[in-house]
Amino acid sequence: MFPGLPLFRAATVRAIERDAAASGVDVAQLMARAGEAAAAECRRRWPLAVQLGVLCGTGNNGGDGYVAAERLKRAGLEVHVVAVGEPRTPESRAACEAWRATGGATIDMALPWPAVDVWIDALFGTGLSRPPEGDAATAIARLAEARAAGAGILALDVPSGIDADRGSASGGAVIADATLCFIGLKRGLCTGPALDHAGELRVDALELDALVARVPPDARWVDASALATALPPRPRDTHKGRQGRVLAVGGSARMEGALVLCAEAAARAGAGAVEALGAPLAIAALRSRRPEVMGDVASVPHLQDALARAQVVVIGPGLGEGVWAADAMAMVRRSGRPVVFDADALHRLRDPAERLGDAVLTPHPGEAGALLGLASGEVQADRFAALEALVARWGAVVILKGAGTLVGAPGATPVVVSGGNPGMATAGMGDVLAGLVAGLRAQGLSAFDAAWVGAVAHAEAGDRASVEGQRGLLAGDVLACLRPVLNP
Repeated sequence: MFPGLPLFRAATVRAIERDAAASGVDVAQLMARAGEAAAAECRRRWPLAVQLGVLCGTGNNGGDGYVAAERLKRAGLEVHVVAVGEPRTPESRAACEAWRATGGATIDMALPWPAVDVWIDALFGTGLSRPPEGDAATAIARLAEARAAGAGILALDVPSGIDADRGSASGGAVIADATLCFIGLKRGLCTGPALDHAGELRVDALELDALVARVPPDARWVDASALATALPPRPRDTHKGRQGRVLAVGGSARMEGALVLCAEAAARAGAGAVEALGAPLAIAALRSRRPEVMGDVASVPHLQDALARAQVVVIGPGLGEGVWAADAMAMVRRSGRPVVFDADALHRLRDPAERLGDAVLTPHPGEAGALLGLASGEVQADRFAALEALVARWGAVVILKGAGTLVGAPGATPVVVSGGNPGMATAGMGDVLAGLVAGLRAQGLSAFDAAWVGAVAHAEAGDRASVEGQRGLLAGDVLACLRPVLNP
């Protein structure tokens, strides 16, 4: 079975709810379970909290909040409910009435809000796909004020204002300390802007585990624990010929370091041999820093010879935009070798008429936008859609870099990488990733496996390298942490 936690679209979770109803578990029962789970999570995370607030919307997410409020009040805590409108579904109305039956009141959101230890955000569920407006927007702003004053925030299912499928933050959105997802983890919470809003993610299947297990996930959230299975120990009688040979092409003038980082990463990945072609200074630097890597000055004859020896090619780090770059791209694409296209090489893939098949593309949002004719902000607004479009257009494996890196391939369930940190937003990180993927590919991993394993290992190495702080983290620091990560 493929590793990682299953991630779901909102529509998939609604389909599971319909299956539950067909088996005799109705919406009211699920709401009761969700409210119970929310109350328990609140007490688990903030055991000393005695003053609690619940912000309830008009739909079933608000109903979950009313149930949580009623359970917490019965447990002896002081609970205040702020209502943004009257409940509009039968189940949420019943939950509100049960809350009021305990003597609980609902405070109009326009009135002053009480000072509490923790707020539960039960304003919107998974259905919101537009910016919050009116009272809802005001309520989200009030929650932000409460958080700034020290209150904890627990979001139910999705932080209000976050798109559950895309992970985009529409205007104002709740910033939670934790989000409790019901039935299944929503895929949008694991990538892009949502990562700054969801806090710690927890899941309660509401006793529907068997139904959830039957449904194919829309993505999988994979962390470093998957590397032990993906990278088993080598046989004792192996030799360098069995570990593959990588050719790295790039390193033009002023960007020599990109080729050095890429080639060293391929070697650190475990490739049996690594060769590099680049500008004279790049090759000199490489020989001085990493004598285990072979190198030669870039030229058409040297590239022809190197391609004949290589089993995998990585092209792009520091490639530049000149005549040599165009010649090198044409030769690499004609070679029939598996290729990792990175950085400057991606700018030469604008025409998708030729399918890339066994290749791996490693764009960041700006490069992805250029390939799709979009602004980088449009890519970030729906990273899953951008990944799907790139995979479909090029027929290849794609690593869409960024917070919550995504990896996709034709016919494969996308992978969302758990790990990585803001300190990795520095020059050279992508060069390391490209070389790492090429080195894994050379050792016999499929293009898709090399891509997700490389992305997960890269993120984990970045997290290990950040123990002394994220600011000032360099790509070379990540290189230094790769070996233990790749030998779990």
